Amino acid sequence: MAGAAKSDLWVRIGSAIILFAIAGTALWFGGIAFGLLLLVGGALLLVEWFQLVRAMGLGSGGKAAFSALGLLLVIGTIGGLWYIRQNLGMTAALWVFGMVWATDIGAYFAGRAFGGARLAPTISPSKTWSGLVGGMIAALIASATIGDRGQIIGVPLWIGLCMGLLAQLGDLGESWMKRRAGVKDSGKLIPGHGGIFDRVDGLLPVALILGALAVAGQIAVRAAG
Repeated sequence: MAGAAKSDLWVRIGSAIILFAIAGTALWFGGIAFGLLLLVGGALLLVEWFQLVRAMGLGSGGKAAFSALGLLLVIGTIGGLWYIRQNLGMTAALWVFGMVWATDIGAYFAGRAFGGARLAPTISPSKTWSGLVGGMIAALIASATIGDRGQIIGVPLWIGLCMGLLAQLGDLGESWMKRRAGVKDSGKLIPGHGGIFDRVDGLLPVALILGALAVAGQIAVRAAG
């Protein structure tokens, strides 16, 4: 059992390295490369979302509502990330990704190190309040260390705390969908990790909100000018 667990860990690490390499390369080049990454990732994400919705046992109205929600979330996320990368630059886009990645890492290690009371035992039994706090602090640190000290799109440094919370709410939302659908992962595309949705659940609300803030900020700047 220990050997199998170790083998699975190396599979997860290998998949993560490949994912980071692909995302990092597309983020660096921007333009068509980043656009293709967003479109392909968004299409695969929608496939997994619709599969979950079909398995959740909802009525026709519920299926329609959740399908529409997924479509809006994916379009908003793609649009937000594209706008930030194209108009605010690579560092701004890396800031968004960095806060989400930091949240995942901080929540994982804080939860394992401190344990404690469960955050939402009926939805995701492994998540703890200590993990929630650890994820938010990690997002704050990422916000403070990437780019212009968290002031890239005209928002205060503490936005990292808010985005750390928002990312974990996105994670819980996907966990609820999977529990309702009776599945462990959203898909099997990424060895050791599951599906695309499993990897970007926290990014969806963060990119959507920050993309909207970026657009609003640019509009305000142009109006003031």
